Amino acid sequence: MKLTQHLSEATDTIVSLEILPPTKGKSIESIYNHLDPLMEFKPAFINVTYHRAEQVFRKRTDGNFERVEIRKRPGTVGICAALMNKYKVEAIPHLICGGFSKEETENALIDLDFLGIKNVLALRGDAAANEKFFNPHPNGHRYAEDLVKQIVTLNKGHYMEEDIIDGAKTDFCIGVAGYPEKHFEAPNMDTDIYYLKRKIDLGADYVTTQLFYNNEHYYSYINKCREHGIHVPILPGLKPLTNKKQLTIIPRTFNVEVPVELCNEMLKAKTDADCEQVGTEWLLHQCRDLLKNKVPILHFYTLGKPSVIYNVLKQLF
Repeated sequence: MKLTQHLSEATDTIVSLEILPPTKGKSIESIYNHLDPLMEFKPAFINVTYHRAEQVFRKRTDGNFERVEIRKRPGTVGICAALMNKYKVEAIPHLICGGFSKEETENALIDLDFLGIKNVLALRGDAAANEKFFNPHPNGHRYAEDLVKQIVTLNKGHYMEEDIIDGAKTDFCIGVAGYPEKHFEAPNMDTDIYYLKRKIDLGADYVTTQLFYNNEHYYSYINKCREHGIHVPILPGLKPLTNKKQLTIIPRTFNVEVPVELCNEMLKAKTDADCEQVGTEWLLHQCRDLLKNKVPILHFYTLGKPSVIYNVLKQLF
């Protein structure tokens, strides 16, 4: 089922989750162990992130170095199929521009369509680990809106090979990313929302936001999007803060603000367990406020701390 259809049929706020594929060498059991407790809350969707290959230098036997590509977290498509089979839940794979050619993207979309996957999240993706700025694949897309165009084109049955006539039409529901505190590369919020609207006008169906710790950022973002003519669902992204290191790491990595009150409470905590409790209470407060304001869905980034999210959901539902 498409995400938009699920939202339109829901009688109350629903839950969705996001996971990382395990690093190469680990089994899918690590995913199941992560998700099994959370399935108690019947998530409507599980997002699975996609990761580009990284270039590393390896020393050869002759003493020289060679540059090789490695993919540390493969398996997004396979994980989606496994989750749908095991849990009977919709899986939403991320698709990214970075590191992928247009042909590779088309082939991935064909695989997803064959699996019966109806939703995708179209993202530009981050710069490669060894690059300061984002550089696209030589035969790929530079911007997420170009990726949206390719998905919409395939939905119409138009393939890259011109000799394919009357090609099968896919039927993907397309999500894109939104940034309640502005994408770090955008010069201002209005410009950021302008480019978001371009993706919506091209055919994107919904928006999933970057994580935030101050709900007022989300509410303000919703209002600004509506003022700019964006009327698709905008789903709030939520991630617990669970240790003091994250006070530095999360703002730097995700370009978001940690509220003073949350920061102070975290700094006062004496143990790791105390820190986790602070983060749990803050996330619970966020969720209760969002539910009071009738958000369509609570989308949880579960990376690393499914137990915190479990404890929050147990108190909410």
